Formats: sequence, structure tokens, C-alpha cells
Amino acid sequence: MTATTMDSKKSLPSDLKITTTEMHTGGEPLRIIESGYPKPEGVTILDKRAWLRAHADDYRKLLMFEPRGHYDMYGALLVTPDLPEADIGVIFMHNEGYSTMCGHGVIALGRYLVDRGLVAAGNPEARVIIQCPCGPVTAHVTHSNGVTSDVRFTNVPSYVFALDVKVEVPGVGEVAVDISYGGAFYGFVPASRLGVDLKTDSVSKVTDLAFAVTQALKAKVKLHHPDSPDLAFIYGTIVTDGGDHTINSTDGTTTNICVFAEKEVDRSPCGSGVAARVALQYHRGVLPLGQKRQFRSGVTGSEFTARALKTVEVKGAGMEGKDVIAILPEVSGRAFYTGSNTFTVETEDPLVGGFLPR
Repeated sequence: MTATTMDSKKSLPSDLKITTTEMHTGGEPLRIIESGYPKPEGVTILDKRAWLRAHADDYRKLLMFEPRGHYDMYGALLVTPDLPEADIGVIFMHNEGYSTMCGHGVIALGRYLVDRGLVAAGNPEARVIIQCPCGPVTAHVTHSNGVTSDVRFTNVPSYVFALDVKVEVPGVGEVAVDISYGGAFYGFVPASRLGVDLKTDSVSKVTDLAFAVTQALKAKVKLHHPDSPDLAFIYGTIVTDGGDHTINSTDGTTTNICVFAEKEVDRSPCGSGVAARVALQYHRGVLPLGQKRQFRSGVTGSEFTARALKTVEVKGAGMEGKDVIAILPEVSGRAFYTGSNTFTVETEDPLVGGFLPR
């Protein structure tokens, strides 16, 4: 299938110039938009996200789609926060639209904001509060002698929404799937239940099955979020090696592949997904408070470290509006710079709006 946006030439000015800095976290790209992008209107960050979707979505497609991006590109637009404690706000974007949280993005932005002098550079750590659409996330950036490195962030309260939801997956049959929230809602299913192996089967095969699970969950489960209905949707499905049910390796490392949005494949272990997995593992009695665990990407082999810091109660977040016991997850990783870009358009270009071959 090929998606094009031929009408984008009507809204993209001929003198357009967008500058970006490029980073990756565990192999997952982050295109940080620095200039040339429309300034979103609205009071809250969710208002701004809605404005971008309604009035400037061609700009997202320009940067995420080919020939300037690719099917699995990921982007971040810095905006003015509406929370007084936040240093900066951010709106994340991808091949389908706009997400509510992005852990790999927070890790990259932590370094970027300190390196660019947009927040104070403390030693041995700089603290950065980033307002994501799901809420404020606190990043701690290792900083010594002017050099930034590892980043750990404390996520929003993360919790299990439902366990063992039965869905029909074409070609597989009935499958039990867990739903957990880490700033975004994900389905979680062991690879064995789908008849695949994360080590030997192709990523494309896992992707197709994970997307089928996502579609089945969307059709069957009605989600809600206590803060806003804009946060209540299944973002994707994470196929695991079974590590949410047991410590299944000698060193405790657990592997997963995250498939989100429109079959987009996360190259990293997925920061918000790892946060949701920590909540799930705590709930199932697999991961005690304070105990660290390694989470490995089944695509690149990159790893995040995570743990549950403490429990908190979230009113009305569970099934049928019940209160839930959530955990505050801490996720750690490393991001790297890969370059910078200046993007332009020619309105005579018949593919100026971008396209997505798949």
C-alpha cells in the first residue's frame, strides 16, 4: 500500500524551511524540530496536539513520510508547557498521528535540552521536567565536565488496566492479552501464544501478528483515562518472550518487540512500553519494588534498565472506573546524536506531500 498526500502543496509554502536535530535512542530515531514548523494554538498541551492534527498535519507528513522520513520515523515538536513546574512541553508524532508518551524521546530530549542550554546543567545530574501529553515526566541527565550521557526518567503513574483479555487473531485463534498503561495503553502478549519466536522469526511476521492483536483489542475493549478521553486508546501491542509472567533468563533480561501506530516498529525496547511492562510485572508479582531489570529490543538488541520506585493510587483509572494501585516506573537509557537537517519544498514536486510505501 502507498499513502500519498498530494493536496499538501496547498498548505505548504514554497519558501518553507524546517530545521531539525537528529538523534536515536537504542536505534529508535527522534527528529527534533527546531524551526519552521507552525506554532500550535491552545491552552493545554492536548489542545495544542488537537490543533496540529486539525490545522498542520501536512507538516507532520512532510517530516515523517518519505522522501524526508520513512515508515518508522518518529518526531518531537517542543512547545510551551501549561504546567508551571515543567521546563518544556513536547508533542510526539509518527506515521499515523500523535502519541501521548514516548520514553525513547524523553531520553533523547533530556540530553538535547541540557546540551542546548535550554535547562540548567547541574552536576553530576541535570533535572529536566518535560510535559508530555500524558503528563509531566522528570528526566535526570548525567552531566559531568560539560558532557551529557545516560538519562533516567520517572514516568507518569503506570498501571494494569486488564488481564487476560481474550481476542481472536486471524490465523492464530483465541489469544489472551494483557493491557497495561505507561503513558500510553499497550497490549502485551507472549510470542509463544502467537506461535512465533522473537529470536528466529522475522520482524515482519511479528509485526503483522502484533498489529492484528492491536486491531482486535480496539474492536473489543473500551478504554478510559481519568484525565482525558484523548489519552484512552490502544497505541500498540508489545510481543514479549514471556518475561511478564516469570524471570525467564539467567540474568533477568527480558526481550520484546513493540509495534505501534500504523505497524510502526520500535527499534528500542520502547520506553513507555517498558514502563507499562514494569507495572504489569509488579502486578503479577514478578518484579518487586526497587528491583532493576533489563529490557532488550528484539530488533536491535539495545537495552533499557527499569524498576518500580513506589506505588501510588490513581482514582478512576481501572475497569469500570475503579481505583487502581499504580507504580512510578524509572526507565534508563542512552541517546546519541546522528546529525541535523534543513528541509525545503518545491511546490512543483508532485510528491511534495510525502508517501509511505509498505
